[in-house]
Amino acid sequence: MKVVAVIPARGGSVGLPGKNIKPLNGVPLVGRAVLAAAKSEYISGVYVSSDSSEILDVAATFGAVGIRRPAEISGSMASSESALIHALQEIEGISGKVPDVLVFLQCTSPFTTSEQIDAVVSKLLEEQAASAFSAIEDHGFIWQTGEDGTAVGITHDHTKPRQRRQDMTPRYRETGAIYAMRVPEFLERGNRFCGKTALVPVEMPPIEIDTPEDWIVAETYARLHDPHRLAPANKIKALITDFDGVHTDDCVIVNQDGSEAVRCSRSDGMGIEMLRHRGLKLLILSREQNPVVKARAAKLQMDVLHHIRDKLPALDAWRSELRLEWREIAYIGNDINDLDCMKVCGMSFAPSDAHPEAKVIATMVLQKSGGSGALRELSEYLISNDLIG
Repeated sequence: MKVVAVIPARGGSVGLPGKNIKPLNGVPLVGRAVLAAAKSEYISGVYVSSDSSEILDVAATFGAVGIRRPAEISGSMASSESALIHALQEIEGISGKVPDVLVFLQCTSPFTTSEQIDAVVSKLLEEQAASAFSAIEDHGFIWQTGEDGTAVGITHDHTKPRQRRQDMTPRYRETGAIYAMRVPEFLERGNRFCGKTALVPVEMPPIEIDTPEDWIVAETYARLHDPHRLAPANKIKALITDFDGVHTDDCVIVNQDGSEAVRCSRSDGMGIEMLRHRGLKLLILSREQNPVVKARAAKLQMDVLHHIRDKLPALDAWRSELRLEWREIAYIGNDINDLDCMKVCGMSFAPSDAHPEAKVIATMVLQKSGGSGALRELSEYLISNDLIG
């Protein structure tokens, strides 16, 4: 029996632009879905359907086969089923036959595991069902407004004493993460629930990423438990930091005589000291020409290159002198003049109040803001995850 996974991933996203290729704890959402599918005991082929070349390129780096989705089924109103049917037609053209079972995975559920996928497929086969889906137990009390405008309980009888959780009949909510369908039945009905359907309870966080707020929740959870955490190919040997907006809160105090002062965090200073004691090479790379940059670097015992308008060539020269590979360097920046450096380094970080473009390409967006603990948070992350070589 041939089982394949199809992961639809449109390029357009109204709620969170670029979310499917945005790294969550170092792994983009589409890569997470591909990794989960690739490790399944049942799945023999993983396909990503998208109208975006960038998404297809990222998916390919994780081992998926790309399927170019036509424009007519790529809009926000297009159904997932239309993308799945098109993908099955393309798979038949690629392999010469239609698979027996289709596993439909969604990038918006970032913590799906191969074990959960196998549980859904196994249930489908054991129950001889036409379709199956993952679900989590839900004890919520759901209401609706009745015809007379008053509240009416849906999942409970509100006119009776409130039930205890342990006395309630178990109820389940779709996770939106995993669906499995027998292909003949699916193609006949064009619906993911295409006949006898099996519900498969799974243990997973009820997180679906559609908005920036969802992303913050997912980032917080990923710090505690992440099945798709990727260790860098090499340990980090150097940390490069911007100055304004990283060591500072991006504000400046201008005195009457024109001199300037900035505000830094002693906690950040301790974080830098912790990294220095572990042998990490440290550099402040700043566009700012104020002498305070050099003074702060001396205080923290960091190398410094300041008044640098084009950062990448300067960083490349410093890197070459120390014989460092790009993959051995971590970079933290907060604005658009940091983007080129962030893109080439092995890991990149952005404070929580960084420019949106910096946050999109960062390996990790920190919870702390610039000048208020971002560097301390970063140092503790590198140390606790044994990323310093």
